Amino acid sequence: MRLRSMLIGSAMLSLLAGCAGGPTDSASQESIEPAVATYQGSLPCRNCDGIGLDVELTGEEADAMKDRTFTLTASYMNHPQNPPDEDYAGNWEVLSGTPSDPDATVYELTPNNEGQTYYFLRMNESTLELIDPERRRFENGEKLRLKRQ
Repeated sequence: MRLRSMLIGSAMLSLLAGCAGGPTDSASQESIEPAVATYQGSLPCRNCDGIGLDVELTGEEADAMKDRTFTLTASYMNHPQNPPDEDYAGNWEVLSGTPSDPDATVYELTPNNEGQTYYFLRMNESTLELIDPERRRFENGEKLRLKRQ
């Protein structure tokens, strides 16, 4: 009986010692990748077939602003002057409310260097709509939407 108690006691101590050892090397080497959301769409263009817009948002709404970055590429499709793509990068901010919906979520994308600030209304988890700097929707808003890829 004593031998059995000693074996059980030894097994319990081994189990507890293993738990107290902390994380293994493989667990400590894993890094958490930031969330990335990619949105794409085509905006109307007077002189071309459209402006292809690719937006990549890195980070989460709850992250610090320094951890929320974006890249944006605008490509003119079949434009007579064949302008180069416009590429922007910077940080994005989460704004609350629009004149018509105080509970709306708006993303403000501010480039690091020259370039205009973009405002997108979060329609749902998979759709952003380009809006004006006063956070108002355009009449043709359905043509200004980007879909999550």
